Parts: sequence; structure tokens; C-alpha cells
Amino acid sequence: MNYTRFFAIIGFLVTTLVTAQNKQISLEEIWNGTFRTEGMQALHSMNNGKQYSVLNLDRSSRTTSIDIYDYKTLEKDNTLLSSSDLSEIGAFFDYSFSDDETKILLTTKSQPVFRRSTLGEYYIYDTNTKKLTKLSDDLVQEPTFSPDGRKVVYGFQNNLYVKDLSSGEVKQFTFDGEKNSIINGITDWVYEEEFSFVRAFDWNVDSNKIAFIRFDETEVPEFSMDVFGSGLYQTQQVFKYPKAGEANSKVSLHLYDLDTDKLSELKANKDYQDFYIPRLEWTNDANILSVQYMNRHQDELDLWMIDTSNSSSALVLAETDKAYVDVTFNLTFLKDNSFIWTSEKDGYNHIYHYDKNGKLINQVTDGNWEVTNYYGFDEKANTIFYQSVENGSINRDIYSVKLNGKNKKRLSKRDGTNSASFSADFTYFINTHSSATSPQEYTLNDSKSGKLIKSIKDNDKLAKKVTDYKTSKKEFSTISVNGNDLNMWMIKPADFDPNKKYPLFMYQYSGPGSQQVANRWNGANDYWYQHLAQEGYIVACVDGRGTGLKGAEFKKVTQNELGKYEVEDQIEAAKKLGALPYIDETRMGIWGWSYGGFMSSNALFKGNDVFKMAIAVAPVTSWRFYDTIYTERYMTTPQENPNGYDENSPINHVDKLKGDFLLIHGSGDDNVHLQNTMRMVEALIQANKQFDWMIYPDKNHGIYGGNTRLHLYTKMTNFIHKTLGDKREKSENKEKSKSKIKG
Repeated sequence: MNYTRFFAIIGFLVTTLVTAQNKQISLEEIWNGTFRTEGMQALHSMNNGKQYSVLNLDRSSRTTSIDIYDYKTLEKDNTLLSSSDLSEIGAFFDYSFSDDETKILLTTKSQPVFRRSTLGEYYIYDTNTKKLTKLSDDLVQEPTFSPDGRKVVYGFQNNLYVKDLSSGEVKQFTFDGEKNSIINGITDWVYEEEFSFVRAFDWNVDSNKIAFIRFDETEVPEFSMDVFGSGLYQTQQVFKYPKAGEANSKVSLHLYDLDTDKLSELKANKDYQDFYIPRLEWTNDANILSVQYMNRHQDELDLWMIDTSNSSSALVLAETDKAYVDVTFNLTFLKDNSFIWTSEKDGYNHIYHYDKNGKLINQVTDGNWEVTNYYGFDEKANTIFYQSVENGSINRDIYSVKLNGKNKKRLSKRDGTNSASFSADFTYFINTHSSATSPQEYTLNDSKSGKLIKSIKDNDKLAKKVTDYKTSKKEFSTISVNGNDLNMWMIKPADFDPNKKYPLFMYQYSGPGSQQVANRWNGANDYWYQHLAQEGYIVACVDGRGTGLKGAEFKKVTQNELGKYEVEDQIEAAKKLGALPYIDETRMGIWGWSYGGFMSSNALFKGNDVFKMAIAVAPVTSWRFYDTIYTERYMTTPQENPNGYDENSPINHVDKLKGDFLLIHGSGDDNVHLQNTMRMVEALIQANKQFDWMIYPDKNHGIYGGNTRLHLYTKMTNFIHKTLGDKREKSENKEKSKSKIKG
């Protein structure tokens, strides 16, 4: 282990000899809201740059309100709207403004479709007339104001509609939408999950044209899930889900012209076959639409400008990569239609400035570190604001830099994870800071210097409450594994004795570009690790090869072989940790969720002489069962790379199982299907391997609702005690004592 780079974070996870610190964190407290953090919900900077709005909930009266605050004083100026004044709808739980802030879209009811998509009931409130209008009698998707605030476009039953807010007229402008066949303007399952967006339409700046993506799902295979519910007969949810190597939706780009009431198809001047359209966005020119096209392998990304006045197109930027090109939301057009773009083309993710024709003006940031978020561009100050890990890969800070790349300033002052929400005129920013030692704190800062002006909201009450509990520090360090210094954290029991030996329980996720070793407040899982430390376990996490924020080469080394290098690193890290004098190498376990479940399964099977137990929650057991966009980005197709798919899939290594294995899944998981666990179970049975497992009826990939999380974590905790804990140790010692007596 590289102790020269060791640093410990002390605070929430600090143990002192204060007598009050003797309470134990219970599993019930973790999930009943005892340690809930307070936040700022639906924060919006008003156009004047002097005020911001938030959504506040009055728990006693069960009313919600949109309250306006002054940036400079942080005092509440007024309540713009309260649900107590809207007797016809009751409380609302989300809102958004029209561009001119004269109208507010209120969300009153919502039901989930998939991870990001919802069906909702919406009302429009006019701040001038005080009039409230229901958008639609139906539950609709993604309602969006036109830039002039006079219309709203939304999706309903796979078609698109536009409502004129003055006349109340609703016009349907697509008619071929059909469930599991054609979707207009709303993404299909795999786009929503893997390209991270639902609204696949956009208004132009003049509010007279709407561009949208059409998805033809006809040839995509269907997947079905039983929904057990509470009735006499279960039902089925059937939806289109393209597994690796199977047919995707055929996508096409379309334009609706409100002035002529005509639909037309838009095309880039290139013959794309089997392609994706992961982004579309109008420029500041009302006729010019930017569209990103990507090949199925996702190693080529083209940025096109389509002139909708004459249907001509120009390729302005083409990115290629030997592995894959990341799709982001960072494309930003300046007033002259030059644009900001982020790219890994120099080996690290950085900001670039191009003219409107795609000619590089300059690389704005550079260095052996990653830009992790782009916040915006202040035209007056000619300044870009962004977040990066320049201050160490486990920290995130806020920076400003001139458009020419000069005069860079670090605006956030405290180590940890900082994120920013800027005022409309970039005078101020609200900084959200957390670390392993402190929960979220919201502060007002000056955007020129980063100077703290005032604290807005903290979680001091929570921090004070935690001091009553017996907690441990979270120690950050690096560990040298397979030629790399890997980031690691470790939590030891508060009464740690270096002369004793402790069982080790490791956590990881390890998916491409992910990060679990970060200086941030991690909420429920960290409290669980504290609970385990109180029970006498050492808990550790190592980010191995393939994880993010350490450069493209480190991240993309796993290309075409997911589960090979990542598993090797977890096994080797466990061996190194097991060699420490205070860790019992005979009692080491590992767990993970989703990709982490894939990893923990592989680690137990392939590292059967190292790990004595593993817990896999909602695991992928073969990449052949997962979706096209995610899987093929890193593996190409199973037809092209069969060995890459099969050699590292845990389902093919069940014969190696020696230790204890707990397998958990939700039967309503639309993401990582229960099929993964069922096929693993059958493989284990046929290999005559004993194991434990649990299915949570109708629960999705998050496995939550009611007492579900408490039940899940109780089951996992009991399994850890059974397989790694003192009971096993005492039982083994008892058997040894009997043997000695008999001897």
C-alpha cells in the first residue's frame, strides 16, 4: 500500500472519547429517516439575476409553495405561488417557468414509466392574470413551453401535441404513434436508460418549428415481466427491449412547421446504417438545427448542422476513438453560434471552443485531470464556469476560466465534492458542498472570486445528531495493484485494535467511468458501513481499472473484456489487504449491486481462494442479457466478440464456487432483468452448488418501497454475520477446542 499518499478525512466519521458517542446505528434508523439530509428543491435562478426560487414544503399544513429569495440578503422576498391558494388542485410537487417567467408549469400528479420517464398531470399558472389552466385531461409526458411562452408541446400515447395557451386549442401533429411500434418525440427504453434523456423534441428560438426523433420499434424484440400485484391473477408488462446484438429502433429526424402545419423528414448528407441520434438541439439561428449522429459501435460521433429552410446539412465535427466516444449534454452555442464542446481526444475530458463551422478556435482547459461538469458561459465577462477533479481525483471543485483558456481560478475553497448553480447573470453561485466528514451545505458565493457570502442551508442538526453515535473515520488512501495506484477508502471499528484480526467486507461497483471512492457524503450505504464497523468489521472499497476520472486510457482498458481487469484488481486488492496484520484473510467478503453484482459474483467464483462470501444484488450474469447501447459501447456485439461476452460472465464460472453466495433480485426489474438471476440459479443448481437467494416481488432495479430496503439490508447484514462474523469464528474455535480435548 502506498502510505505516502495516505490522507484521512475526519468529521462525521470521527471517533473521539466523548462519552456521548456511545449509541449504535441501527438498521431501522438508516431507513426510517433518522439521518435524512435537508436540501434545496427545484432551485431556479430568476432572469433578473438578483433572485432565485425554490419549492418549499410546509409539513404541518401539507402545502407547497414557490418562494422567491434575494441572492444578496438571502431573505425571502415573497411567495410567488402557494398550493393553499389553489383549492382546485391541492399540492404540487414540481414546477418550471416559461422563458419570460410569466407562466409556471405545475406538476400535480406523476406516475413512473421507467427510470427517468413519467406520466403526469399538469397545470399552467399565469402570473399576470392569476389564471390556472389544466394542460390536458390525460396524463401526458414532457410538457415544454415554447421560447415565447405562448404554447406547450407534449407527448401522449406515442404522439405529439401542441397547445396554444391563448386560445386553448390543441393540435395533434403526429398520428402514427402506437405502443410497442412507433414513438414520436419520446425516447424508447434503451435511449432513455443509456443516453439519459426522455424528451426527444426541441423548439427553435422563434417558437415556430419543432424538431423531433421518431422511433420505429417494430423489429425490436419484446420482453415481458410478470406483475404479481395483489389480485387473483398476475398481469404482464410487455415492452421493447433490444438485448446486445439484437435489432434497435430505427430512428429518423423530423420537423413540424407550425406556420405551415406541415411535417417533413430531415436527413444528414451521409448514408448512415444502423445508427443512433443521441442528441438534437437548435442553435441560436431559428433555421439551424444541430444533430449528433453515432454509429452502432459508438466509436464515431458526428455533429451536423441542418438548415431547415432548405434541408441542406453540413458536418462540422467528427470525433473518433479506438474504444468509444462519450455522449454528453455539454454542447453550448454562443451568440455567434460558435460552440463549446467537451472531448477526451487528448486523453482527458476537456473543454474546447469551435467556430460555427467546426473550426477549432482553442482548447480551453488542459492537463492530466478531467472536467466533470460544464456550468455555462458569461458573455459579458467572457468566462466559462466548470467543475473538475484538478484538485485530486476524489475531489470536485468549481473553476472559472476565460474563453481563451487564461486566468483560471479555483472558486470552491473546501476539499470534497462541490457543485454549483449560477445566477442568471453569473454574479453569484450557490455552492453545494459535502465530504466524507460533512453532509450537504448550501452557501452563497461570489462568482468572480468564489468568496463565501453567506450560508443558506446546512445540515448541522444532522451532524450534531451523528456525534451521539459511535462512529469511525473514513480513511482515504491508494493501494498499489497490478501496476496501478488505485484509490481506496477504509472504515475500521471505532475501537480498532491493531493487535486484533478483523473480517474484511469489500464494496465495489467498477462499471466503466464510475467512481465509488470519492470525498462526498454517501448517505444510507455509509451509515450501513458504520453499522457493520460497530459490529466488528473492516469495510473497504477500491476503484480498479476501468473506473473514471483518471484519464481515458485508465478507463478504457477494459474495452471488449468487461469483468476481466476489474475482477483481477478486486482479487489482488483483497490479497494485499488480507496480508495486513489486522485483517483476517480467512474471513473476507465482497458485495455489489447491478454491475457491482456482476463483479462480486465473478470475484467469489474466480477468487475462490480469497473471498469466502459474496452478495450480488440485481446482477448482470451474462452481458448477452443486457441492452444494446450500454453493452455494445464496451463490448461490440456478441456476434463479433463471443469470447469477450462468455469468458468473463459469472454464469459460466459457477463450477468454481466454494464460499457462501447470496443472490438477490427484484422481479419487476425492467433494467437488469430477473432472467439474469434465474439463469444463474439454474447454472448453480446444475453445478450442484448450494447458495442463498431472495426475490423481491414486483420491485424494480432499485428494490425499494415500504419496508423493502430495511428487509433487504437486514437480510444482507444477517448473511454477513452468518458467513464472516464472530458466530462463525466462535463455532470454529469451539470445534477446534473439542478436537484438542479429544486428542
